[in-house]
Amino acid sequence: MSGVFSFQVNQTDGKARTGVISTPRGEIRTPAFMPVGTAATVKAMMPESVRATGADILLGNTYHLMLRPTAERIDRLGGLHKFMNWDRPILTDSGGFQVMSLADLRKLTEKGVTFKSHIDGSKHELTPERSMEIQRLLGSDIVMCFDECPALPADRDRIAESMRLSMRWAQRSRDAFGDRPGHALFGIMQGGLEQDLREESGAALKAVGFDGYAIGGLAVGEGQEAMFDCLDYAPDMLPTDKPRYLMGVGKPDDIVGAVKRGVDMMDCVLPSRSGRTGQVFTRRGVLNIKNARHQDDPRPLDEACSCPACSKYSRAYLHHVFRSQEIISSMLLTWHNLHYFQEIMQGMRDAISEGRFDAWEAAFHAQRALGDIEPV
Repeated sequence: MSGVFSFQVNQTDGKARTGVISTPRGEIRTPAFMPVGTAATVKAMMPESVRATGADILLGNTYHLMLRPTAERIDRLGGLHKFMNWDRPILTDSGGFQVMSLADLRKLTEKGVTFKSHIDGSKHELTPERSMEIQRLLGSDIVMCFDECPALPADRDRIAESMRLSMRWAQRSRDAFGDRPGHALFGIMQGGLEQDLREESGAALKAVGFDGYAIGGLAVGEGQEAMFDCLDYAPDMLPTDKPRYLMGVGKPDDIVGAVKRGVDMMDCVLPSRSGRTGQVFTRRGVLNIKNARHQDDPRPLDEACSCPACSKYSRAYLHHVFRSQEIISSMLLTWHNLHYFQEIMQGMRDAISEGRFDAWEAAFHAQRALGDIEPV
């Protein structure tokens, strides 16, 4: 596929930035939130519905897809975009995080990781070279380096050792990725909550040279305050002319805080996973649709929201279908949550463009602090 991958910052407001990532498959407006399509689907959503919420790019999962249906099968069937009917950009993670969190009996060496599948116990090996091959077979537009992510809290020596291994793997990923016009490779900064290790990692990645840079190893249980402390300096250690991607984040206020600190891209399963468990994100905070207070409520989830769940259905109905375990509940609540997350991104893009990000942020927090509307 021909074409060029590029990134342009159009406007800044403090550290917050808005711009455009251009790919052969379309433009990605930043700051961008990427819905997660783990197994080649955003659960409970049609691809065109995900696009209707405002998503420019989806995330696919190397670990899950390599195990089932396999990258080779997807390649034979025309690649991931065709396979899942999404013709816009796709970012794939490297598989490293899932190997650490999901796989059984894993063994870590300098070469890579061997592990047993959580599905059927079959044995697999994932190395930087194999991760690059899988992501090439999938045809993803943005490829992530293979890295190791230790769960926090971990001691400093363990974090340093892991980060340096990831940096060696970053070089091997770069070498194996080769020259692929129109496709991008992102390096991943590690180093836990240690500022000097983050700096060392950033310098190592810049020396290799990537199309974009991710901040990994956060949103793994350290808490928002510690994450923000790290984001106060980590994005500044990465090139200003390349996209910065904070992996696995997050809740609405995490996203806003990350953008305020210079992050351009984020992904999280939260809006879709929460939709399936009855947790709804609104301008006035989070509500739980299974609570009895909603059973006689004829009002929408959020009066200012234009998604199908809010424009066509009442809280009473959404409460009923959730309690009845009807599939439409997952569909409507996921659609609403993804719509709301994309609305936050558009609000921030507009505010940064117009130099009023601080005012937008203050209004965002003030409205969320109000809490849900009074019961009927």
